[in-house]
Amino acid sequence: MKRGDLDDLAAFAVVARTRSFTRAAAEMGLSPSALSHAMRGLEQRLGVVLLARTTRSVAPTAAGRQLLHSLEPALAGLAEGLASLASWRGTPAGNIRLTTLHYASRTLLADRLPAFLREYPDVTVEVTIDDRLTDIVAGGFDAGIRPGGVVENDMIAIRLEPDSRTRVVSTPGYFARHPRPQSLHDLQEHICINYRRVTTGEITPWRFEREGEMINIRTQGQLIVNDGVLAGATIRAGAGLGVLLEHEITEELADGRLVSVLDEWSPVFHGCHLYYPNRQITPALRALTEALRWKDK
Repeated sequence: MKRGDLDDLAAFAVVARTRSFTRAAAEMGLSPSALSHAMRGLEQRLGVVLLARTTRSVAPTAAGRQLLHSLEPALAGLAEGLASLASWRGTPAGNIRLTTLHYASRTLLADRLPAFLREYPDVTVEVTIDDRLTDIVAGGFDAGIRPGGVVENDMIAIRLEPDSRTRVVSTPGYFARHPRPQSLHDLQEHICINYRRVTTGEITPWRFEREGEMINIRTQGQLIVNDGVLAGATIRAGAGLGVLLEHEITEELADGRLVSVLDEWSPVFHGCHLYYPNRQITPALRALTEALRWKDK
């Protein structure tokens, strides 16, 4: 193997995985033109076309797929070997790519991540916020954070918070203008704050559960969002009725700033978990896992 071939093979694996010179170049800190030139040089040296290129896309050829199949275990082993050296330096180091949803970024990560970064100055964390359920392997992420109910069974999952319940709430001022709903049917008479799913484009129905009975109800209102912060602000301003997590509004319920209704129908929200593939993890990711882990007091 000639000098530089290993770097080019690793670069080929990234291009084949992302199917984009632009995304691969951004991930590797190179220019797309330099990366494309390197791939052509690799193909010339090997005497095989590895990548099928069009003006809009790039994909591995049959030969490229065969090479990638052989490369991935070797590159994974090399990465684990290099990562294991961090333990010899005494402190974790390296890069962590993490995908999460807006809720977890503004609560769990905002609360716990700064202390981790101060404690481990040699670790770099890249956080991508996306409310869709991301394939962390295909996306090149080291780990993800999602509610426990949607984490795939073949992943290692670490609990970051306890389960909670959702509450239908608004302000005393809102209920001074609108009678409190006594049944689920009464929600049709209220100004409800709704959420549109990013993945499907559909408005999420309100979910209710009581004694094993589950009911989904589609509500109407003046505001539809895909951002929980705006929804929460609108509810707290008394402009509508909405659904918030119980553990986020405990004090507001206790002091009367918010009023909860239909409590007997409150379903469980499965707390967020950090998850990653069932394989050896780097010392940096292990340290982050411990920093974010929920510790039952």
